[in-house]
Amino acid sequence: MEVEYQEEYIRNSRGVQLLTCRWLPFSSPKGLVFLCHGYGMECSEFMKGCGSRLASYGYMVIGIDYEGHGRSMGARCYIKKFNNIVNDCTHFFKSVSAQEEYKERRTNFCGGGGGVVVSSQISEKVKPHPVVINILTRVENIIPRWKIVPTKDVIDSAFKDPVKREQIRSNKLIYQDKPRLKTALEMLRTSMNLEDRLREVTVPFFVLHGEADAVTDPEVSRALYERASSRDKTIKLYGGMWHGLTSGEPDDNIEIVFSDIIAWLDKRSGDDHSIVAIDAMQPVNHSEPATMVKFTNITSPAMIERQKPRRTRTRSYANYLCGLKGRRMHHHSAV
Repeated sequence: MEVEYQEEYIRNSRGVQLLTCRWLPFSSPKGLVFLCHGYGMECSEFMKGCGSRLASYGYMVIGIDYEGHGRSMGARCYIKKFNNIVNDCTHFFKSVSAQEEYKERRTNFCGGGGGVVVSSQISEKVKPHPVVINILTRVENIIPRWKIVPTKDVIDSAFKDPVKREQIRSNKLIYQDKPRLKTALEMLRTSMNLEDRLREVTVPFFVLHGEADAVTDPEVSRALYERASSRDKTIKLYGGMWHGLTSGEPDDNIEIVFSDIIAWLDKRSGDDHSIVAIDAMQPVNHSEPATMVKFTNITSPAMIERQKPRRTRTRSYANYLCGLKGRRMHHHSAV
């Protein structure tokens, strides 16, 4: 399945050069999906599989490397203010949505590893001890860029498949050093602040979380689902899966996850042939009840039918190849 890939550098309000990338279908897109990568990650290589797969199903996928991440400029993984990342993404994504050819397209945000998904609170399993946090807070303005925050190896904890784990570890664009002091404290404060404001969420959303995730806490995904004011909301919890649902699981599990993502997006884009996204542009759909689904049998998924994307002639840009299975599931009441 061939898609078109493009890259472009932009400058943020602070004059820092940021890499942006796009995966485009060879047809008019059904909607726009904006990718938000997690801490230390990047879009052009790590999220290539996600971008090309969604594009092959008719979506235009747009990503950006945050300041200091991937191929963007700036001190490596130094986050002085978390709002800088939010503002950079907001400005860029709005600029794309405002283009004449995309004004009428449905817009979705897809986050992974603490990207746009507001429920991704740092797990206690990788968080420093409260005494350590207290000591570090006292010196954050003195040595903000020092790499002194003690943490476990996130790659070992996030990606279940050993082969995929080593492939990710070999990606030199991914930050694998200790977190900088200011960065770690900004992320911690942001996750705590978001947890306190879950009731303010009113947009349609779909949260997917591995129940064996040791990096971000599945309980906060449940809390988001239960507390959010959104009427159109769905949560799916995958028994035995880890943090890297779309990139670090065995192939069959990844197929399951993308099947759910594609079905969710297609249903809301009006595609009758019916993917993780938070829709921040469309009004809440009051006609659909909230849904909670927990998967208990994911080891032997059965194949489901899907429409095969059309292949067209290759364009001048690099092309990437980018599949689905279903499962039995148990439905639980939202209340």
